[in-house]
Amino acid sequence: MLIESNPAILGGKPVLKGTRIPVELILEMVQSGYSVDEIVSEYPHLKRDDLVQILRLAKGVHEAVTYEKVKAVEA
Repeated sequence: MLIESNPAILGGKPVLKGTRIPVELILEMVQSGYSVDEIVSEYPHLKRDDLVQILRLAKGVHEAVTYEKVKAVEA
């Protein structure tokens, strides 16, 4: 798995394995318009293929959460 969570690293936030880079930061960068190549340019120690895989995972999670499920939690 390319994502890990450890209470000793950023309070247990999900991070890219072997780094202190939160997954949330990568998603925010993509939302702000950064391409995968631009993210790798900012963090050259990251592998492009790993970022693509993480973004695919995030997309799958997003697609699995339907509006009805979110609405039910809010009620």
